[in-house]
Amino acid sequence: MNFLLIDDTLPCLDRLRLTLEEAAPGCCCACFSASAPALAHARSYPLDIAFLEIKDDGGIALAKQLRQIQSGLHIIFVAEHKDYAFSAFEIHASGYLLKPVSLDAIRRELTFLYGDAPFSHAIQVQTFGGFEVSVDGVPLVFKRAKAKELLACLVDRRGAGLTTREACSLLWEDGVYNTARKNYFQTIVYDLRQTLQTADIASLLVKSRNWIAIRAEVLDCDSYRFLDGDPQAMNRYRHNYLPSYSWAEFTAGKMEGL
Repeated sequence: MNFLLIDDTLPCLDRLRLTLEEAAPGCCCACFSASAPALAHARSYPLDIAFLEIKDDGGIALAKQLRQIQSGLHIIFVAEHKDYAFSAFEIHASGYLLKPVSLDAIRRELTFLYGDAPFSHAIQVQTFGGFEVSVDGVPLVFKRAKAKELLACLVDRRGAGLTTREACSLLWEDGVYNTARKNYFQTIVYDLRQTLQTADIASLLVKSRNWIAIRAEVLDCDSYRFLDGDPQAMNRYRHNYLPSYSWAEFTAGKMEGL
């Protein structure tokens, strides 16, 4: 899980980070004491929840800016008192916690948002010799080939996002980028989301306005293992990384150099 933490009091920020790491082992916490670098981070990396300190209307404004960047982002406010609770829920915040934030309070919020096991499914991704995805051993079936290719693009990016224009340039080599192409791309995204929803892994996809990514940390992927130096994955590689997709040549070249 990817968390964004913003608090201008460093001890509070560090305490919240430690609590989150205990509540959600393996999570990634990006911590900031100012809004500008936090917004820059949100533009580059997919996030699940932003924990924002709220002392005045600036916290509400920051939440709105983050939602413009990542529309599906959950916002949980962290405050000294309840004075801003009404304003928080006016913008549909997912939670409102009082300092000092306890471990039990964090666990309650995560359970409310994701249930007891937000990532209970095993997602296996094959990129060597062709692209295939299975969930708990059951292969995903894609309605459109381009939806499958889009997911392959996002796997190749390993959590880094793509803008709509970037994604279209990869999926269609003719270079045409117009309203019809953008509209069709949204259809592809919708199909991909439906496929993931059917397999109960819709949370794998992270999307905001004109931007899309996946949560790569939940995947068991052969190429990720290869790039991380796993000996078994390196032995299985036969110079055949995503052979059906020309845009994969950059990553393939990097793998050849290892």
